[in-house]
Amino acid sequence: MNVLFIMTDQHRADHMGCAGNPVVKTPNLDRLAQEGIRFTNAFCANPMCMPNRASIFTGVYPNVHGVRSNGINLPDTVETFIETMRKRGYITYNVGKVHLQFFIPPYKHNTKSYEMIGRWMHPKTAQEARDEFPKPYYGFEECDIVLGHGDLCGGHYLDWLEELRPGATEWMRKRLTLEFFNKVYYESNMPVAQYPTTYCQEKAINFLERHSKGEFGDKPFFLCCSIPDPHHPVCPPGEYKGMYTPEDIDLPSTFSDENIPNHKFLGPLITNPVFRGALLRKSDETEVKEFTRLTYGAVSLIDHSIGEILASLEKLGYADNTIVVYTSDHGDLMGDHGIIYKGPSPFDGVLRVPLIMRVPGITKPGSVTNSLASSIDFAKTILNLTNIPKRFHSEFIQGVDLIPILQDPKEKVRDFCLIEEDEEIGSVLNIRVRHLITDTHKITVYAGLEDAGDIYDRINDQDEVNNLWDKDSKLKEKLITKLLHENLKAQSKIPKRQAAS
Repeated sequence: MNVLFIMTDQHRADHMGCAGNPVVKTPNLDRLAQEGIRFTNAFCANPMCMPNRASIFTGVYPNVHGVRSNGINLPDTVETFIETMRKRGYITYNVGKVHLQFFIPPYKHNTKSYEMIGRWMHPKTAQEARDEFPKPYYGFEECDIVLGHGDLCGGHYLDWLEELRPGATEWMRKRLTLEFFNKVYYESNMPVAQYPTTYCQEKAINFLERHSKGEFGDKPFFLCCSIPDPHHPVCPPGEYKGMYTPEDIDLPSTFSDENIPNHKFLGPLITNPVFRGALLRKSDETEVKEFTRLTYGAVSLIDHSIGEILASLEKLGYADNTIVVYTSDHGDLMGDHGIIYKGPSPFDGVLRVPLIMRVPGITKPGSVTNSLASSIDFAKTILNLTNIPKRFHSEFIQGVDLIPILQDPKEKVRDFCLIEEDEEIGSVLNIRVRHLITDTHKITVYAGLEDAGDIYDRINDQDEVNNLWDKDSKLKEKLITKLLHENLKAQSKIPKRQAAS
């Protein structure tokens, strides 16, 4: 079968109508869920962009592929499952955000990234950036990349935008400042027709049309459409910026959580945030409502584009033999516990991700599963769904096969999700956090804090306000032991042993 893999950036699992959200309009995602299966307990392997994207494409934990934190390029030590598919006869194409290499300037000038946004915008290096871009790229035979967020983006997207808006590259370059990255949201003057989400939509549909005309022979396709929204700074264009009002938005039930200032790990981190424009920090009612309503606008535009892509899939006759996957790389706290953004925290808002799959002949329409799933499970699942023999799979894949759940939503293929998180920002931040999620509980431990942690009852405390760490010693011992052993099993075995002695 063909594969259409749609991924967004920083989309919360509960920001969809099909997930019970009464405000945000997502008719196309809702329809996809009605035609396939929606996972309510899908979690990232790391709640940051680069590490989790690397885990999605390799099927291994961050400590194995090496992208422990943003700002570390994915090495070629572990093969992506995209490369496996390419070698086995698939035409592999990506449009949109890849983010397997860093966007913003390195600490040392001789450190190179093919995705450094400034190189694609500067007159002296723009052509060089295009000429040097590898082919294939981490397994993608063709790749049209978008670098950045909102309406400030570089990459191949700029070539398309220049045709619509001459002078766009220089306009973008002048706006590329640290001040931009420190914004939560702003108003865009870009029309919908020029926005990166529309670019991803048009390029994805164009690829499907080219494939239908026989441009790639009889090769099946793996199409990845990776939309850079609704990641902050959020700025939905056109009619989407005013689609929702602050009056539409209710604050999260935990917005006024009084436990946070005294939390031994979170308290100091959010009181004096290291990177105010990117990592979690305290917020206020006005900011949260504005952030949420604009995020809803961005999500509704994404939903519209997904609808157009799915319509094209059907029109061209691919719907009956194409696996469709929708997910995101991580969520956002979006006011939960009074905090916004992503970053090291024990809460579901950032750790849980949307996951919908439609697999012809396998998924039952309208299914919902509460079974646990992880971002590292895509590799094994998709390779098995596409009947690529196991002898060609990377020997390092750590994810499990979700096919039993696709066939029967009540099936369980894992009894835990392990989440690794190492945040390193120069000399100002160096933390290590581990989460273990079971069907009933979640435990979070923080390196350097042996006397503090978080344990939440996932059944009876879905707001995550009653920390059981100091209240149930037997439960704590059980979960710490489980976390220890699963963490040991997840550790890298790279490089491989080369001699007997």
